[in-house]
Amino acid sequence: MTTVIADGWTMTRRNMTHVVRAPEELILYFSLPIMFVLVFGYVFGSGMQVAGGGSYREFLLPGVFVMTMLYGLGATATGVALDLSRGVVDRFRSMPMARSALMTGRSAADLLRALLEMSTLLVCGLLVGWQWRQGVGKAVLAVGLLLLLRIAITWVGIYLALLVRNPETVGVIVFPAAFPLSAISNVFVSPELMPPVIGTISEWNPLSATVAAIRELFGNPGLGGDSWPAEHAMLLAVLWPVLLIATFAPLAVRRYQRLSR
Repeated sequence: MTTVIADGWTMTRRNMTHVVRAPEELILYFSLPIMFVLVFGYVFGSGMQVAGGGSYREFLLPGVFVMTMLYGLGATATGVALDLSRGVVDRFRSMPMARSALMTGRSAADLLRALLEMSTLLVCGLLVGWQWRQGVGKAVLAVGLLLLLRIAITWVGIYLALLVRNPETVGVIVFPAAFPLSAISNVFVSPELMPPVIGTISEWNPLSATVAAIRELFGNPGLGGDSWPAEHAMLLAVLWPVLLIATFAPLAVRRYQRLSR
């Protein structure tokens, strides 16, 4: 057990070192959510409605936090695919180290990276007028739900990289897959304001569960609806990530074990 933890930590430090040495990658992943805040919050914000009333900027920020966790999928999948294409994974597999270290190290490094991203986005949110209104304890719980979602997305990214293996192909797949998931959710618009069918899909979207839950915890506008997902957003914000982890973590491990076959 000690060896497994030590090897996992070594791989975590290795992945974090790559992040430090490639700050332009962090800037790229930060720029998209910040752009959404500026465009939707300042340009279109005055013309957007929030179900139940309230500031659209405060409605939007929790959605941007979740969207940032989602788009971390690209960094995870591309990083693993690059290691595969360069033969780094094969070299690690030939070394006397725990087989799980590569994936646990990637997952831990992505979690640390998500903490850095969240810290920056929280500061940016405060600068543009967003605030939490339910106390520090609930704000910490909201960040915890965001990080749980990020862990789930990390395992999806690891499996996608192990399945595709080509960094360029992974990059092409991620955005077309992630954008509809964030667009048909409650990130930008309340499901009550959507056509009925789209609104129902939006309410059951895994991203919508986390967005609705953290809006409640932060005390931001956008709560409402009498549907089951709307009334049990906190429960779904835990169940969806756990289901994704339970599905994609075993698939990733199995795929990893088959690499040399």
